Amino acid sequence: MIRRRSPVDEPRTAVVSAAPVTPEAEGAEGAVGAAAGGSQGAGRRRAVGPVALVVTGMLSVQFGASIAVLLMPRTGAVGVVTLRLVLAAVVLLVICRPKVRGHSRADWGTVLVFGAVLAAMNLLFYQAADRIPLGAAVTLEVLGPLTLSVIASRRLGNLLWAGLALGGVLLLSGGGFDRLDPVGAAFALAAGVMWATYIVFSARTGRRFPQADGLALAMAFGALLSLPLGIIEAGSKLVVPSTIGLGLAVALMSSVLPYTLELLALRRLPAPTFAILMSAEPALAAMAGFLVLHQGLSFTDALAIALVIAASMGAVRTQVGKRKELAAVAGVNE
Repeated sequence: MIRRRSPVDEPRTAVVSAAPVTPEAEGAEGAVGAAAGGSQGAGRRRAVGPVALVVTGMLSVQFGASIAVLLMPRTGAVGVVTLRLVLAAVVLLVICRPKVRGHSRADWGTVLVFGAVLAAMNLLFYQAADRIPLGAAVTLEVLGPLTLSVIASRRLGNLLWAGLALGGVLLLSGGGFDRLDPVGAAFALAAGVMWATYIVFSARTGRRFPQADGLALAMAFGALLSLPLGIIEAGSKLVVPSTIGLGLAVALMSSVLPYTLELLALRRLPAPTFAILMSAEPALAAMAGFLVLHQGLSFTDALAIALVIAASMGAVRTQVGKRKELAAVAGVNE
């Protein structure tokens, strides 16, 4: 993920999925669907549309991460995070124009924790990406949301998916993380913990703030937290015009664009389907690393990534099955 891509971020997905869909938007979509005539061809196009948006968003996140890796020699990993968060915050604040009045102390507490987690997740992930291949970093990071999914489901069957993911990680590490660089692997795993925390607080923020207001405010707070660290590491290098241009590209590709595309997709795409699609992020990260950074993958690495992706998809499907069972039981009781 972050994730998306957050999402590299990150882990972006839960924030977007928590954003409410207005009745006006639902009505507009219904009108569009009625105008389409309801043919099977049109139905297929409507189904493919949101999937294409999600895939485009994931590609944007990972290729944005690749640009970030290229930018690291100029500013360092912390400098890249600072540029990304600050520029993404500026864009989101301009677009969303969130209201700062009328919120309770609990609302502000939630959004501030969310912003701190957002900053920590990005800082940890970029430290990992600076030391190990992008595909490996995202594969290790996705273990955070996967573990959260397994724990939340409370089903014995999900231990199978956890074991499958563990097998993938062991393959990726070659029996020991020294092959990857143990520090980089540790940063990726820590980023995964932050990604899981991000999912929890992004959902809470989405319930407390309308549209993407909470995201914009959290991004701004995360930018403020990272700014002193970025200045210490990169100093005046942060204001070099070419560096700002690349930083803006990272902010747009890894934050602004995927958040927008995912928001549009989730209005027509079931959340479980969306989660299954997001499970492919390690593979897309590996592809971006190969095409942009020329980071090769061995057969063992590819197999490891495939196992983690399969475990993520299996965990999501298990949760969907549990919901259907509960719904069926509720229907019988009624």
